[in-house]
Amino acid sequence: MRGTRPHVQPPGPGEVLEDADLARVDWWGAELAEVTFTRCRFEDADLTELVTRRCVFTDCVLTGARMAGSRHSGTAFLSCRFDRARLFDAVWDGCKLTGSHFLGATLRPLTSTDSDWSWTSLRGVDLSGSDLSGQRFTEADLTDADLRECDLSGAHLAHARMQGTQLRGSDLRGADTSAVNWRALDLTGVRLDLTQAVQFARAHGALVAD
Repeated sequence: MRGTRPHVQPPGPGEVLEDADLARVDWWGAELAEVTFTRCRFEDADLTELVTRRCVFTDCVLTGARMAGSRHSGTAFLSCRFDRARLFDAVWDGCKLTGSHFLGATLRPLTSTDSDWSWTSLRGVDLSGSDLSGQRFTEADLTDADLRECDLSGAHLAHARMQGTQLRGSDLRGADTSAVNWRALDLTGVRLDLTQAVQFARAHGALVAD
């Protein structure tokens, strides 16, 4: 791609980078192990099929990064910006995405297992049809997100912002829905457990006998 910087090579295992300008680097298929990035910039970088293992990205900017097919194991992306990033077919295994922003990012299809998406901003993101069972979305911003046909069973959604969230056909059974604003949700076709059904009924003024 025009303007890429293929001469900037990926860091070796255990390296630490701070405030590095890594915009437009071409790290297609690179493998990173236990590397720490702090306040680094990856705007429009080609990170297609990147593999990370136990890396830490803190306050990094990945706006417009191409990360399709990337695989991340035990990696933390803390308070990072993924605006307009292309993340389809990415795999997140045991990762922490806490506090990161995904405005305009392409995330589906994705594979996420045992990962923490708490305090993330997923406003307006399309995650429809995804298996998000058991994932942590505590206090995440899911406003206007598309979660239709998602498996959210056992997920942690406590205090998540879900105004306008599309949930038709999703499975919420066993999810922690503490402090969720049920009045803001259209639950047509949504699978609930008994506790959630009672919460929903009470939120809409029903008098439910104990």
